[in-house]
Amino acid sequence: MSTAAIPGAPLPVRTPGSRARGRHRRPERPEIMAGSPALVLAVPAVAGPETRPAVEELLSIVRGDQPGIEVTAAYLGGEGAPTVADLLSAAAEAGLAAPVVVPLVPGPHEFLPELHKAAAETGAQVLDPLGPHPLLAEAVHVRLSEADLARADRARLFAIATAADGVVLTTTGGEEAAAAAGITGVLLAARLAVPVVPAALDVPGSVAAAVAHLKSTGCARPALAPLVIGPEADPELLATAAEETGCPSAAPIGAYPTVAQLIASSYLAALPEPSQEQLEAAEAAAADKRTTSGAHAAR
Repeated sequence: MSTAAIPGAPLPVRTPGSRARGRHRRPERPEIMAGSPALVLAVPAVAGPETRPAVEELLSIVRGDQPGIEVTAAYLGGEGAPTVADLLSAAAEAGLAAPVVVPLVPGPHEFLPELHKAAAETGAQVLDPLGPHPLLAEAVHVRLSEADLARADRARLFAIATAADGVVLTTTGGEEAAAAAGITGVLLAARLAVPVVPAALDVPGSVAAAVAHLKSTGCARPALAPLVIGPEADPELLATAAEETGCPSAAPIGAYPTVAQLIASSYLAALPEPSQEQLEAAEAAAADKRTTSGAHAAR
């Protein structure tokens, strides 16, 4: 069992896994070379019953889709939960490659400067936030459809009585985050064929102003759509925004599969190109596995 599956465990050490047999076995990922750095998912929240479930589910999806990636989560604190500084220090003390840090946020956030500072002390790489991205627009669309606030897709021509005719895309991280969310908002508007306006949950009056703007343009049924994965936003902010504006709201994105896809793809894109020696070693190892498998099959 990999230590990556144990909350609070130190950074895992890559070990060769067994390859499933049969026609439906998962293909190996030659781009993830032995000795590649671990992926640290930086969660801007304290570990607890409100934050752990979504994070653990995302980790599980990443491990299932990309079994070659060693991934673990780091929190701002919490009992038994490692911080980013803890994991980076553990990697350095163990002589491992400096981890790649992926912030679990869809855009700018106040904890990013602190994250970069911690990484700079060990040479770890902090990647950009997960958004803006079309996959986040897809996830928000799905959450809206689950709340009966949007069609599941534009190909379905039946009407939904509760469908929103305008959407406020709410996020956290101040005006900078709201501005960045505007790009995902354009992508979401193209999917929904209704106007989408971004707003910051943590800026007083921002959501109310966005709702007022939509109503002034003729929207009779505006709705709120959180561009929020979950741990980075205070749930009370979401509830208060819905209550103060009188608008229905979709749920946060949470552990939607495309978020895990973004986490993995960000990590893979950050890996250096393997050297010729690494490629040859990987090819030789694969050949040895095939030879061994063939010998067992012949018995």
